[in-house]
Amino acid sequence: MTIWILSGVIAVLTVLLCASIYYNIKFGIKILSIQDSIQDALNVLDSREESMNKILQTPLFYDSPEIRQLHDDLTRSRNAILHVADDLVGSINRDELAESVDADPNTDTGDDNAPV
Repeated sequence: MTIWILSGVIAVLTVLLCASIYYNIKFGIKILSIQDSIQDALNVLDSREESMNKILQTPLFYDSPEIRQLHDDLTRSRNAILHVADDLVGSINRDELAESVDADPNTDTGDDNAPV
């Protein structure tokens, strides 16, 4: 009787293990594809930021309020793109740096206000 119970428990645990492995692989592949799309989006954002930076470096010869507003909007858009890219890449770089140094990934390695 106990052999049947033990084999039943083992069978249930084996089925649960197989389901867990299946979903772990499925979610792992999905996470890797999301990481690839984020990297592609960051490459596009980098190229757009360079293009916007070139435009913003040229002096304005027209003193229209609409042109000034467009210039300010471009500046704010560029800063927002830089902020998002820094947030995304900054967390990735901190994790990679922690792995390469074998340190705790929760430590903040990029603290500019740390005492020297």
